[in-house]
Amino acid sequence: MDASAYREEIYDVFSGSGEEVEPRVERALEVGTAYLDLPIGFLTRIEDGTQEIVAATGDHDLIRPGERCPLDEAYCRRTLEADGALAVQNVAESSAVADRAVRTFGLGTYLGATVTVDGDPFGTVCFAAEATRETPFGEAEEVFLELLAKLIGGALERRVHERELKRRNERLEREKARFEGIAETSFDVLFRVGRDATFTYVSAAAERVLGHDPEDLVGTPFASWLDGAAVDDAIRAFDRTMDGETVENLELDFRDADGDRVVVAVNATPIEEDGRVVGVQGVGRDVTARKERERELHRKTRAMDEAQVGISIADARDGDLPLVYANEGFERVTGYDTADLLGRNCRFLQGEATDPETIDLLGERIAAEEPASVELINYRADGTPFWNQVRLSPVEDDAGTVSHYLGFQTDVTERKRTEQLVRLLNRVLRHNLRNDMNVIRGTGRFLQNGRPDDPTALGERIERTADGLVGLSEQARELERNARREREPTRIDPAALFETTVEDLPADAAVETRVDTDRDLCAGPELERALAELAGNGIGHNPAAEPWLELAATDDGEWVTVTVTDDGPGIDDMETAVIAEGQETELVHGSGLGLWLVNWIVTRYGGSFQIEARGDAEGSVATIRLPGIGADEAVEAVERGPTVLFR
Repeated sequence: MDASAYREEIYDVFSGSGEEVEPRVERALEVGTAYLDLPIGFLTRIEDGTQEIVAATGDHDLIRPGERCPLDEAYCRRTLEADGALAVQNVAESSAVADRAVRTFGLGTYLGATVTVDGDPFGTVCFAAEATRETPFGEAEEVFLELLAKLIGGALERRVHERELKRRNERLEREKARFEGIAETSFDVLFRVGRDATFTYVSAAAERVLGHDPEDLVGTPFASWLDGAAVDDAIRAFDRTMDGETVENLELDFRDADGDRVVVAVNATPIEEDGRVVGVQGVGRDVTARKERERELHRKTRAMDEAQVGISIADARDGDLPLVYANEGFERVTGYDTADLLGRNCRFLQGEATDPETIDLLGERIAAEEPASVELINYRADGTPFWNQVRLSPVEDDAGTVSHYLGFQTDVTERKRTEQLVRLLNRVLRHNLRNDMNVIRGTGRFLQNGRPDDPTALGERIERTADGLVGLSEQARELERNARREREPTRIDPAALFETTVEDLPADAAVETRVDTDRDLCAGPELERALAELAGNGIGHNPAAEPWLELAATDDGEWVTVTVTDDGPGIDDMETAVIAEGQETELVHGSGLGLWLVNWIVTRYGGSFQIEARGDAEGSVATIRLPGIGADEAVEAVERGPTVLFR
């Protein structure tokens, strides 16, 4: 036969299906030995540096199926490295075969090619003889061998794929049987849907959940059993699943046999065969009762969340009373996010100014499992103090044991500020009125009982004292008016504020202004009055012929700070102490109310106020710190609630 006839014969060997690979290879090796006129043919598998004979024809003790040897002792080592067939006419005269291989197998002629499976080397197909060959191998013989290597590799690939397909089908059948076994005893509805969106299988639980016989559902579109808007949701979910996605906890409204709505939570996954999605399988659980409970709970929770007061629940079963619930009102009151609150005891709201006796009282009531109501200073998330009215009520479980504490938190800072301001006004007015009236009374007696040399000086003294009382009264009325007016947080340009302040100062004053911020101040319009008070004090109490004053605005990224600096005699130490400590006592009183007016205005918008000596230089520095507001920010986003006026 000529070469083409031999090629046709090996094509016939590997055509068709059903026959195992090994018999085909053995016949192909016989065809190859006949065509190449070489008595030995064999197929090897190379793995982990070892050559194993898979199939063989011819008579050689070491070339039989199952025989193994190290790859370094095999003729095939160089074959794997060759680009195409490796043809050796005379092994003794060639360097293509290692001496160790020659000593082991003793073959004088060799022709081999690499067999690949799925792109990776599987082994080699080889033909050989112990004697040397007189003529070189021709191109047709090498092409024949390469063709045979490809056909064997293709047959091995098909076998791998067929075995994998068989294993997959067997696994699918087992899973199907297991699935159906579970499905028929499950309280949940198990289902399969084909590519045409119709049910191909529905478990027996469908009758319990929907009142329909499962056989009535099979073969029908799943959308036909859905209610209203659920159809669109279900179709979108089906399309996603057919694209290979998984759907979890999709709640769909079905109609049962009586026409009532049934809420079913569906989990679904794609069914794949040969890498192609052929359907959807999943499980549906009746959650109608749960959804109704959730709706009822949502209504109650929404009512709590929308309450203006803070509402919290603490777990009394845990000795540390951690929070397990906090409504939006609690977030508004404290400035903390719910994620930062849950699991913590409310003591994190306490701080330096929190009254320890009030804390002890609250602890005693909790230990006694009694309701409690206290007012104490707490601290918001940004560190500003506020007055918090806390009311706690124990909640008992079914066994009568206190399991939780229900808490209500109300920001009463405005009320406490007003109450404290009234006490301040009464104290200061009473103190100053008594002192100044004593001065007037003493001066009057002196005028009645003596003949003063300078009655004009005494009259001026009375007039100054009376003017002081009138001024104090005006300041008190102004403080009262500010306490009664509504808060009006707004955007205030520092430069415009300084310009307005400077316009009202004496012409002989040397006033400098400096604005080192692009942001505005977030405060009320009464801030203008506060700055006028500070600037007026700095100029009015300075005896210099040309008093100096600086108005400056700086920015630290969160706060905008306004400073009023003068070179006058400085503020009285008593006044400084009163502002610094934030309180008055029976022995320490502010002689005027101007600084308290400034403090009231600034703290009303969540800021702080401080005044102190300049240090080495003459004069004083008044510092106001208020929230800053950028050009693109809304007032509502940065405004802060009132903070504690004084302790």
